[in-house]
Amino acid sequence: MAGVTPRTVRHYHRIGLLPEPERKPNGYRSYGLRDAVRLSRIRRLTGLGLSLDEVAEVLEDGTPGADLHEVLTELDAELARQEDAIRRRRARIAELIELADAHPGGLPAEAPVSPELNALFAEMAEAAALLPGPEPAAAARERELLAMLESSPTAEAGGWLAGLRQAMGSGPEAMHRAYRVYERMDELADAAPDDPRVGELARAIAAMVPDEVARAVGAAAPEDTDGGFAEAFFAAYAPAQAEAVRQAVALVRERAR
Repeated sequence: MAGVTPRTVRHYHRIGLLPEPERKPNGYRSYGLRDAVRLSRIRRLTGLGLSLDEVAEVLEDGTPGADLHEVLTELDAELARQEDAIRRRRARIAELIELADAHPGGLPAEAPVSPELNALFAEMAEAAALLPGPEPAAAARERELLAMLESSPTAEAGGWLAGLRQAMGSGPEAMHRAYRVYERMDELADAAPDDPRVGELARAIAAMVPDEVARAVGAAAPEDTDGGFAEAFFAAYAPAQAEAVRQAVALVRERAR
């Protein structure tokens, strides 16, 4: 009659939602109409989305109608928040589908990212397609880094993201320079930190940094390379590559003075 299983009834007994009737001499429980009525109401309340704790609150003695009104008001507000979140998620998904449809190669491997990063990654894909060989590993690492920084809520990550994006510039010429830097970065994968090419690459990286980014770097406190994100950042590079980036940061700071 109540439309629930014996297992559900036993669970309601365990959590105190349904009083357990006395057993007959043969060991079976004897349920009456009031039990079926209570079970039916529990089912109707859970069908509205109430949790079992909220159902218990509604079924308590006192003024159950008032309790139900309060619980339903709270539930309605929560559903409104969920609807808003679902609308935002669907809009974001629709945006990604549209981007995927607009690009023959589909979404980047690092997706989902913001429309701004999607556009930047599309420029990178176009530049990589013009290369005579495979894309440099440093370029793929840069995309992973940008996607990770964009997902981070910290101000430090936001500063790194803004600086890297501006340093990469915009347009085919700027992207071509960036890919030349990526190629030279790959060439240092097995080099020693004192390799002459390290200084050359550091100067090339520093030259890509716009003046406004250079001023921001110069105004900031020196990077702490003994811990936190900076340590993980440099640890991801080979010794010569990390040294080139460190020297580039020093050059940018010097330029900003």
